[in-house]
Amino acid sequence: MEQAARLPLLGERVPSFEAQTTHGPIKFPEDYRGKWVVLFSHPADFTPVCTTEFAAFQKRYEEFKKLNCELVGLSIDQVFSHIKWVEWIREKLGIEIKFPVIADDQGKIACMLGMIHPGKGTNTVRAVFIIDLQGIIRAILYYPQEVGRNMDEILRLVKALQLSDEKKVAVPANWPNNELIGDKVIIPPARDEKTARERLEKAKAGEIECYDWWFCYKKP
Repeated sequence: MEQAARLPLLGERVPSFEAQTTHGPIKFPEDYRGKWVVLFSHPADFTPVCTTEFAAFQKRYEEFKKLNCELVGLSIDQVFSHIKWVEWIREKLGIEIKFPVIADDQGKIACMLGMIHPGKGTNTVRAVFIIDLQGIIRAILYYPQEVGRNMDEILRLVKALQLSDEKKVAVPANWPNNELIGDKVIIPPARDEKTARERLEKAKAGEIECYDWWFCYKKP
């Protein structure tokens, strides 16, 4: 197994690769051009926590698709193992996994994306890469093998990134249930004195709301 590679950074283009999946061969990210992608790794097939994660991802798959977002799984198991595991989930749990799972049995893709952390063993950790329409990495999440992910948070993160892109705003903590401003979004801080004064004038006119010139917000 190769050593873990340098971790790709936010704002960088996701590395290209070709791989075999449960849905056949893919070229990534070329085959997903024009779509958002949640690329996630799991430690191993036929393990309890990973099984709960796949069930949870599939339960939300249609919600992801409504956001023009596809799911792609990955582990260092062989494709035969993936196929049998997905079959087991369908037969035993009544859940059909409709997204592809990459068979990275040589570990090359996992190493390239920094999904293998030597201090946590030779299997992939629970990594998540959220990739936008242009193939740019917009968010990275890492969980250890012993803790499953929160798929609602991953779904929220995709929604928040798309909203930020569309409206040119920032999104507060726990959005859309922020403790200070609820479901409203934050207007980027003013970068000069003139804009700062204009912000406060707009707040007085009721066009936006502000705690101060550097903390203004509005409805999405």
